[in-house]
Amino acid sequence: MRVFITGTAGFIGFHLARLLLAEGHEVAGFDGMTDYYDVRLKQRRHAILHQNPGFTATEAMLEDETALSAAVSAFAPDVIVHLAAQAGVRYSLENPRAYVDANVVGTLNVMQAARAAGVRHLLMASTSSVYGAGEDMPFVETQKADTPLTIYAATKKANEAMGHAWAHIHDLPVTMFRFFTVYGPWGRPDMAYFKFTGAILEGRPIDVYNNGEMWRDFTCVDDLVRAIRLLIDAVPGGPETAVAGDSLSPAAPFRVVNIGNSDSVRLLDFIDAIEAATGRPAIRNHMPMQTGDVRATWADATLLQTLTGYRPATPVREGLRRFVDWYREYYDI
Repeated sequence: MRVFITGTAGFIGFHLARLLLAEGHEVAGFDGMTDYYDVRLKQRRHAILHQNPGFTATEAMLEDETALSAAVSAFAPDVIVHLAAQAGVRYSLENPRAYVDANVVGTLNVMQAARAAGVRHLLMASTSSVYGAGEDMPFVETQKADTPLTIYAATKKANEAMGHAWAHIHDLPVTMFRFFTVYGPWGRPDMAYFKFTGAILEGRPIDVYNNGEMWRDFTCVDDLVRAIRLLIDAVPGGPETAVAGDSLSPAAPFRVVNIGNSDSVRLLDFIDAIEAATGRPAIRNHMPMQTGDVRATWADATLLQTLTGYRPATPVREGLRRFVDWYREYYDI
């Protein structure tokens, strides 16, 4: 296949591109190299991908419609996987406009480029944050997700609505996948597990919100990108493509799929696992719940398994051990 991926210098895009290249596919990347976190980490990821002759990349912003359209047109992809976004729940409280520009305007540009290229499947990243204040868990794709608690979550919910409309208007197959707290090697420095690891190894205190009484469905990045790879071939279409418990739309070739570990782990237990992986105790600074945070996430991944025969299953302690090993090597600790 020829796969165009936005966000290849990012955490998930890097891992997906590496997986596809290892399978012998051609990959074109597109990344804005923004300074939301250390650009050197993004450059290292791209440098690794460029070692494979099947990889090419364009550095430009999603909001640059001309650059994006030109890159897609030149590559002529079979599939587009849209992963680039302004990420981060807490940063959306400080700079909401960045999320509208990248996640709404940028996604519209991706959808327009996909239509012009005539791709057979457009896959786009959403988030478990769209479930917002919902408390009926595990979260199932068919339940309502109308209570986002941050602008980040709201822009991703908007992406889902835009994707459905685009699939209906242009008969373009669209799959949206909702990620559940992804972690692993080459991760994002703004994520809690990344910060916790650095602080624990350096003997600094960590901020533990809501006294650690929070639960998350932590998903190892290797499992996540394997699921995306398999979903590329699960193209939504008419009623004949429906499966049991499907979120397939009756009005468009469009579906939403959870990608999670189907397990909800308490934050305190997650910190215990990082302590075990580092061999050092954490100095815990207990804090109240932050604005925009939710108490728990928990994915029902039955639809993913039905569509692909695959379900993420890496235990948190194993996944964190891999991350800590990478962290020590990358930062020479």
